[in-house]
Amino acid sequence: MPMGYGDPGAGLALSAALPARPGSAPVRLLTFSTLFPNAAQPNHGIFVENRLRHLVASGEAESTVLAPVPWFPIASPRFGAWARFARVPAREVRHGLEVLHPRFATLPRLGMLLNPLSLYAAARVALAGLLRQGFTFDAIDAHYLYPDGVAAVWLGRHFGLPVVLTARGSDTSLLPRYAVPGRLIRQAVAGADALIAVSAGLKEGLVALGAPPGKVTVLRNGVDLETFRPAADRAAARAALGLSGPTLLSVGLLIERKGHHLVVEALRDLPGHTLLIAGEGPERASLEALARRHGVAERVRLLGARPHHALPALYAAADALVLASSREGWANVLLEAMACGTPVVASPAWGSREAVTRPEAGLVLDATTPAAIAQGVRELLAAPPDRAATRRYAEAFGWDDTTAGQLALFRRVLGEAR
Repeated sequence: MPMGYGDPGAGLALSAALPARPGSAPVRLLTFSTLFPNAAQPNHGIFVENRLRHLVASGEAESTVLAPVPWFPIASPRFGAWARFARVPAREVRHGLEVLHPRFATLPRLGMLLNPLSLYAAARVALAGLLRQGFTFDAIDAHYLYPDGVAAVWLGRHFGLPVVLTARGSDTSLLPRYAVPGRLIRQAVAGADALIAVSAGLKEGLVALGAPPGKVTVLRNGVDLETFRPAADRAAARAALGLSGPTLLSVGLLIERKGHHLVVEALRDLPGHTLLIAGEGPERASLEALARRHGVAERVRLLGARPHHALPALYAAADALVLASSREGWANVLLEAMACGTPVVASPAWGSREAVTRPEAGLVLDATTPAAIAQGVRELLAAPPDRAATRRYAEAFGWDDTTAGQLALFRRVLGEAR
């Protein structure tokens, strides 16, 4: 059977669909995504873990996580990012969640085409093993449309489980432009029992891919208001980083679409401003070279990857967070910064105008260029909002509403499936 038509494993196993559970018994989920943290990559896909942690904390849902990683045989650091995959444990417990990391084969330059089938094959074996061990599931909770969502729909058909897919950004805006991924994404959208979009803009993207509007539920990301909160002593937080003068912060992987290079260029028009960049990735050397070329190297500090729990101190020290991404479904860094009392200057990526709706939150740019970023920073810092007001604004973005929305959606899907 050609890849993408029906279930590649159809007929190979009996359905594992479960009988209806009485009353309000917890929904039993298999959370499926390659975007999930692990011992070797603690920040990888942490937004998926955070949403799931709050859902399970409600007491109305249980989850076992299937988070496949690419197979690689050598853990030596000389192999860079690939070596980290070799250091990921096969099984671990994170925040009380059982997490399995089966390996799937992926080939350079062919991964975009072959990953859905390879991911499905590895996940099917792993899920069958869980079922033999006595695990039971009501539904598959999958994140990111490609290749994860495609494989999840195939898993659902094979094991007789309903599938809810969460779209998160480039899986809706960029990947559908490619011929094979685009075809498979549209089939996954059609085959899923329900879809979650993390912003209204992302819902529009799913509808453009053929999803009926009623099939898509918008459930924004939230922020942990206990972890992300204003510093007790902001001056001390700044002193610990050796900061003086206006300070900007940019957070995210060092890749082109995150737009760190645009913020570096904007510094030419922001004399006296320091830029902190928290993240690691393949663009590090080019960002360093860019800063030297524009004569701002002494004002750009690349901090490398920082653990999630270390970010509040950076947000607290900054005068503004700058998000220059070209594509986002819902940028969690916006809420994290605001919860720490730090206003934002955000690109007009999906979700930005939904997260930033009042002056105390910051502002959203009309265009993402170095000149526009510099102008936005000057405008914001000329009359910065009260940091306590920024925090109060962020307090409306806790996880409770999102958790309630997920529970209602899963119970509706289960009711329809039965």
